[in-house]
Amino acid sequence: MKKKIAILGSTGSIGKTSLNIIDKDKKRFKIILLSANSNYNLINKQIKKYHPKYFIVNDFNVFKKVKRKFKKIKVYNKFSDLPFKKLKFDMTISSIVGIAGLEPTLKFTKISKKILLANKEAIICGWHLIKKISRKSKTKIVPIDSEHFSINELTNSHKDDEIEKIYITASGGPFLRKPFSKFKKISVKDAISHPNWTMGKKISVDSSTMMNKILELLEAFNLFPYKKNKYEIVIHPQSLVHAIVFFKNGQGKFLYHQSDMRIPIANALYENKINIKKLFSKKLNNFNNIRDLKFEPVDKKKFPIVTLLSKKIYENSAPIILNASNEVLVNEFLKKKISYNSIYQSLIRVFKHKDFKKYAIKRSPNIDQIYKIDNWARRTTLMNIKKK
Repeated sequence: MKKKIAILGSTGSIGKTSLNIIDKDKKRFKIILLSANSNYNLINKQIKKYHPKYFIVNDFNVFKKVKRKFKKIKVYNKFSDLPFKKLKFDMTISSIVGIAGLEPTLKFTKISKKILLANKEAIICGWHLIKKISRKSKTKIVPIDSEHFSINELTNSHKDDEIEKIYITASGGPFLRKPFSKFKKISVKDAISHPNWTMGKKISVDSSTMMNKILELLEAFNLFPYKKNKYEIVIHPQSLVHAIVFFKNGQGKFLYHQSDMRIPIANALYENKINIKKLFSKKLNNFNNIRDLKFEPVDKKKFPIVTLLSKKIYENSAPIILNASNEVLVNEFLKKKISYNSIYQSLIRVFKHKDFKKYAIKRSPNIDQIYKIDNWARRTTLMNIKKK
C-alpha cells in the first residue's frame, strides 16, 4: 500500500527536493496534500503533476485564482478549513518557513505517523507543544536539516554522561575569507551567494551572518537530551561533515555526506534503507572529497552573532524573540532598508530593551503567548530601526 504524504511548504527548497525524491518511487508514495504561499505558476505545475486531493494556498489572491482553475481538487486558503477529523497521513514533511509553520506542524503532528521536520521556527518557538502532542499521538519526529539529522544518527541510544562534545559545523558562508574591513559594504547580492548550498534568500543571509548556526543550536537544545555546554560551532568550509561527536570513552564520530539535501531527506523517508545513487545522475566520488577535510574556529569579529550564546538567549522564551527579531532584520536588509552590519547591532538593541525581560521569561508559553511574544519582538525591532 502506498504511503500517504503531506508536504507543508511544497514550493520551497525542502518541499521541491522532497517531491524530487518521491518522483523516483511513485509506487511507494502518494501525495495527498500540498501547501504553498503564493508561487502561482509552481502551484499550477504541482497540481497538474501530483493531483493532490487537497491544496492549501496561503495568499488569498492566488488562492482565488487556483480555486477557479482547478475544480477537481479541494483548494483551501486556511489550514483551519481542512477536515482534520477525516485526515490521516503516514508522513508529513513540515517545511513552511517562519513562525507561520508552527500551527500547521502542531495540527499535522496529531494526524501523522511521522513528521519530517525542517521548520526551524516551530522547533525553536514551540518544541514543548510539538513534543507533548507527538507523545500523546505516538508520532515519530525526525529532523531533516542536515546537522540535526546527523546528530540524531550519531548520538542515537547514547546518554548525556557518555558524550564529551557535540560540534555543529558551519561553512562560513560567502564571507569566510572576506577581510573584516570590507564588511561595511556587503550587498544583498553578496550575502545570498552561498558557496556550497542553493537556498532561499532568508536562510542564505542567516548563513552569511552565522545566525543559522545559532538557530540550529537552539533547535538542538530542544531536540536532544544533552547539556547545552556540550555544543560548539566549528567552521568546516567544504560542508561535507555536518556534525561531530566526541565520546568520553575516547572515540569520536562524524557524519559525512555531499552538500545536497536529498541525502538527509531521502534517508528520513526511507529510514536509511535506500541506494542513494538512484537519486543522482552524477557519480558520487566520496573518497576524493574526504581526503582533505578542513576545520577551524569561528572568527567572532567577523561573525559577532555567535557571541549571543553567552547572553543566554536559549532560556525560557528568549529564543522566540531572537527568531522574530532576526526575521524582521533580514527582511529589512533584503529590501535594502538597513545595512548588513545593522543586523547584529539591532539584535543587541532588542535584548537591551526595557521590556525584554517581561517577554523573555515565559517557560512554556501556549500558542497565543508565543504569538504575543513574537509580535512584541517584531514591533520593537521595527521601532528601533526607525528611531536610529
